[in-house]
Amino acid sequence: MAQNKNAQIRYKALDKCFANQYRKFYIDDLIDYCSDILSDHYAQETTVSRRQIFDDMDFMKSEAGYDAPIESVKDGRMVFYRYSDPEFTILKKPLNPAEMDSLQAALETLSRMNNIPGFDWVNSLLTKLQSGISAEKQKQQIISFEDNEFLKGLEFLNPLFQFILNKQCLAITYKGFSAEKENIFTVSPYYLKQYNNRWFLFGHNHHVEKIQNLALDRIIKLDSCNEVYEECSMNFAEYFKNIIGVSNDLTKDVVEVKIKLSDNILPYIKSKPVHGSQDVKENILTLKVRLNFELESTILFHGENMTVLEPPEMVERIKKRLVEMNNNYLCTSTAQ
Repeated sequence: MAQNKNAQIRYKALDKCFANQYRKFYIDDLIDYCSDILSDHYAQETTVSRRQIFDDMDFMKSEAGYDAPIESVKDGRMVFYRYSDPEFTILKKPLNPAEMDSLQAALETLSRMNNIPGFDWVNSLLTKLQSGISAEKQKQQIISFEDNEFLKGLEFLNPLFQFILNKQCLAITYKGFSAEKENIFTVSPYYLKQYNNRWFLFGHNHHVEKIQNLALDRIIKLDSCNEVYEECSMNFAEYFKNIIGVSNDLTKDVVEVKIKLSDNILPYIKSKPVHGSQDVKENILTLKVRLNFELESTILFHGENMTVLEPPEMVERIKKRLVEMNNNYLCTSTAQ
């Protein structure tokens, strides 16, 4: 399976080279590019042989592969490689039989994990994979999932996963939404979490000596560094227990938040809890959490259907946000 995975990574890397009509890729260029991609993917030095690249090209050109229109073009005494059709890419091709077999084998393995405690997530993953296979066979999609295909930073997801597995320190070039310039953070990476359709990395920031979360869509570059990896002592199940979302100021206390619910939203909140600590009695929702931006956003998202009663600090924060929103619309009306 690992070999199959390496091959898929190489095919995608080569596809990118052959589709680039503005640069000549000679055999040494292809070797270097594939080696770099695999090294980034596994967070360790990986080298691809010359023979392997030629074997990959033969497979990509075959009917069992992608029927890829790879051509060799003489350039003096050298030869470079490209697609004869500038519009071709293997990413637009349906899965080949070998890929379908690999996916089916993975599905069978996942199905055996289905009833193991702690693997509830397998259900949704199985459904998603099986829907993809069904759509491929039937040419008809019967289920969709919430994905953001335009989300930036997803290319860092697997390299970060590998850095965490290998316990390797990172230098992360990062630019926050409100930052005027890029920053470089030295981080021991620990944990990846998805929230609100975005991915976040949690790790020990060596400069401030505390846990920091970084949004993958704000990461510009990853580099390995030689600083000593700081071992993780954090239980992340506990870390997220008392918050909504990903912002967690451990210096703050957990407080009781009481929210009045409208009759319209009451059934929705009962069927889809806001937080694990949720308790609903009559029309009052009680949460035991740390106050953070995501909690505010959740309350504001439900608009007039939620009214914060306690604590006073959260009441004032929501009031302030609503006043600012109202002022924005007043300014808009005046301008018109």
